[in-house]
Parts: sequence; C-alpha cells; structure tokens
Amino acid sequence: MAGSDEVNRNECKTVVPLHTWVLISNFKLSYNILRRADGTFERDLGEYLDRRVPANARPLEGVSSFDHVIDQSVGLEVRIYRAAAEGEAAGDEGAAAVTLPILEFLTNAPAAEPFPVIIFFHGGSFVHSSASSTIYDSLCRRFVKLSKGVVVSVNYRRAPEHRYPCAYDDGWTALKWVMSQPFMRSGEDAQARVFLSGDSSGGNIAHHVAVRAADEGVKICGNILLNAMFGGTERTESERRLDGKYFVTLQDRDWYWKAYLPEDADRDHPACNPFGPNGRRLRGLPFAKSLIIVSGLDLTCDRQLAYADALREDGHDVKVVQCENATVGFYLLPNTVHYHEVMEEISDFLNANLY
Repeated sequence: MAGSDEVNRNECKTVVPLHTWVLISNFKLSYNILRRADGTFERDLGEYLDRRVPANARPLEGVSSFDHVIDQSVGLEVRIYRAAAEGEAAGDEGAAAVTLPILEFLTNAPAAEPFPVIIFFHGGSFVHSSASSTIYDSLCRRFVKLSKGVVVSVNYRRAPEHRYPCAYDDGWTALKWVMSQPFMRSGEDAQARVFLSGDSSGGNIAHHVAVRAADEGVKICGNILLNAMFGGTERTESERRLDGKYFVTLQDRDWYWKAYLPEDADRDHPACNPFGPNGRRLRGLPFAKSLIIVSGLDLTCDRQLAYADALREDGHDVKVVQCENATVGFYLLPNTVHYHEVMEEISDFLNANLY
C-alpha cells in the first residue's frame, strides 16, 4: 500500500504545478487531522488552522471589502467586495475616511450602468473554510476585477454542527437580502443582476438555491459552478479510477456527505444526488443558464458531467468547460493554462448574460 501511495504522489506531482500541489496537500493533511471517526469535527483546531484575512475597507489592488451581518438570528454574515471608487485611496487616511466610502456604497441608489452581483459560496465540503479564508478572499477579488461588479461571499453555517438544509437556507437568505438592497440594483430597469457561483460544496449550494429561486419566481442571470460537489450511492467510473490519485478519496467524500446529510439519509438524498432516484427533474422550470467548470482529474467529474447532461435533457442552457489535466482547486492559483481559460470563460459568461 505504501508503494502505491508513493506512485500516486509522484504521478500527481508530474501533472500538478508545485505551488498547487503544496497548497492542496497541506489542506488534505489538515483535513485528515480534523475529521473524527465518529463523524464529529475538531472545530476549534480547524478555525485555528484556517488561514484567514480581514476585510479591507481601504482598497487593495483596486478592490475593497467589508463584512456585514444579514441575519442576526443565526449570525449569518457576508463579505462584500467592490471595485474601489475613482479617487478612493489605499493609504492610511483614518477611520472616517475609510468608513465613508462604505456608507456611501450601502446607501447608493441604483446605478445607471448595469453590473453583475455574484453571490459566491465557498468550498470545503460543507465543513471547512469560510468567506474570510485566504484562498476564497483572493478568488472573490479576482471575480471583482474580471466582472467589474460586486461579489457577495456567504459565510454559511457549516456541518456537522449545522446539517442539511442549513447551508441552503443561508444561501436563500443571502439571495433575498441581495435582491432587497437598492445599492445592488443597476440598469434602466433598476434590477439586481444576480449570478450564483461556488466551488465544491459551494457549487452544490448554488444549484439548490437556484432551484428554489426558479420555484419562487426570482430571476437569476446565471449559475457558475466550479467542480460542484455531487454524489450518489452507486460509484461512477471516474470515482473508481481516480480514487486517491489526486488529493481526494472516496472515503473522504463519504465522510463529508455523512456529516452534512440528515442522519438517516444515504448519498441518493436529493441534496447529494439532485437528479438521482429521489431527486426531481427541472423540465418546465425557468432555471438559469449554467456555466459548469469540470476538472478532468477530480474523481467526481463524471457526476458533474451527468449533472450538465440532465439539465440539457430538461431543456436548459448549459455550457461545460472541461479541463482535462486540472485537479480540484486549480482555479485558486493563476499558474496553469486552465486557470486563465476558465477566468476568461467566466468573464464571457457574465457579459453575455448581464442583460
């Protein structure tokens, strides 16, 4: 077994850029320490190990951010990112100078020029990370730069302390809050032009929030899913072939689903397998257009492709970008051709569906 593990590590390093390999390997090491065999989680240690950055009211490389609680009853917080206003300096001007642009932004009337609002759900298999994790703070800043819009990163409640449907409920609360804010609206029609996005478990959350939005008549301009986390009781070919080869094992995935799903549920629960035997089809529902990013070396890639096929079968507009030599998390560092390809695809998707 040790010899096989060594072969897998060597194979992984020949495909994955060194910085990405180090980043994801460190995550995997800490995740293995934090998960307990009884299904509980070392939350205090997890919070300590999670590399986080504070919000920055003063612009950093043209982007400023601030944290805002949108639901006091559950302590639900979002981090809002925006492009710095013209003339907004990055220097140390004092608290009043820093606070003023935030207050002005929060009280703005709808903007005349349309801009996208990306509601982003971080990954971490429903258990790890947060809106302030360094990797997701950096990704949201990139989204602001490529979209020229606003990003609202949701600090949803995590499992196993908060099981299904808490993360979905928090996503819905965030969507309703965004829709209710005048400063999120733009264009002649003064509407919020909302896109839902997320990676891993965040992609799963984005899907389920989008379905609820379609059910309740809330218009979503588009969904952007990066390596969305889906599952099922029957193993797929890619799960068997890639198990343990590129950072992720089926044993890992099974633990996370057990931590998130209702205690008596299996992996064919609709949260995990939305188009499976217990799921629902979406034909006839005004479901938003989808951009689905799939890593060819992610063991759940077959599930993501099957998800896209099911949406097409139900008559929905889907574009799949399949990155054959990419692993989980490749979009977190700008060190591959796939990264730049995907950022360009996201930019094009936002621009094409803004109106």
